[in-house]
Amino acid sequence: MTDAPELSETETLQDGLERKPLHEQVKERILRRIILGTWTEGHVLPPELELAKQFNVSYGTIRRAMSDLTASGVIMRRRKTGTVVTGRTPHHSMSQFYQYYRLHTIEGRLSSSRTVLVDACHRRATLDESERLDLPAKAPVIYMHRLRLIEDRPVMIDRVTIPLALAPDFPVTIEEMPTLIYKWLLEHHGLRLAAVREKLIARLATPEDLDYLDLPRNTPRALLDIDEVSYDSSNRPLVAMRHAALTEDHCYINELR
Repeated sequence: MTDAPELSETETLQDGLERKPLHEQVKERILRRIILGTWTEGHVLPPELELAKQFNVSYGTIRRAMSDLTASGVIMRRRKTGTVVTGRTPHHSMSQFYQYYRLHTIEGRLSSSRTVLVDACHRRATLDESERLDLPAKAPVIYMHRLRLIEDRPVMIDRVTIPLALAPDFPVTIEEMPTLIYKWLLEHHGLRLAAVREKLIARLATPEDLDYLDLPRNTPRALLDIDEVSYDSSNRPLVAMRHAALTEDHCYINELR
C-alpha cells in the first residue's frame, strides 16, 4: 500500500525510481492516467502517432507499450472506435506501492490525498511489532503516526513501524519526514519491496479514532482496518503498517493479476 499522493504528470520519462526501458516508462505514464481517472472507463485514447508525439518517443516504443497494456486487459482495441480503456485497472499492482496510496471512492475512482504527521519517534518495539517484523524483543524501531486527508477532511489513520537497523538515518522530523516511505527506503538503502501481506478487519471506531477523524463521539462509525506487512526479496519484513479508514465515502480495492 502506498503511502502518498500521485506523482506529477510533468515529470520526464527518466524520473522513475530506477532507469527502465523506455516502453516500460511510457506504459507506466499511460497506466497512471488511467488509474488516476484522467482517462476513465470507455475513454478513447488518442491515436498511437499522437501519443508518440505527446511522450516524445518513437512509434515503435508506443506500439510496444500499448501491446503490453492490451495484453494485461487495461485497454482494448475496438473496430471503428479505436483503443479504449476497459476499466480493468490494476489498482493493487506492486509497482504502484512506491508512488501513492490507493484510496478510492465508493464508485472506484482513485482519490488524491495528503498526509499529516501526528507523531514520529525512535523507540522500542512493542511485543506485537516484534512479532510482525520478526524482531528481538524491544528492538529499536522507527514509529510514525499519520492522518490521511482528502479535501482537508481526515479519512484514515496510519500507524507505521520500521526496524531501525534497516534505516538508522530515517528522519523523524516534520520537515524531513518522507511521504513516500517505500521510495525512500529504495533510494537510500536499496531496500526493494517484493511482497505485501494484508489482513482486513471491519470494526467500530474507538473514541480515540473519532477524535483523530474529527467526528463526534456519540455516533458509531465503521472503520476498515488494513493490517499490512511488506517484505523484501529474501522474505525479510521491511515495514509494518496499520491503516484505519472510514467506509462511508471510500473503499479499498484489490485487483490481482
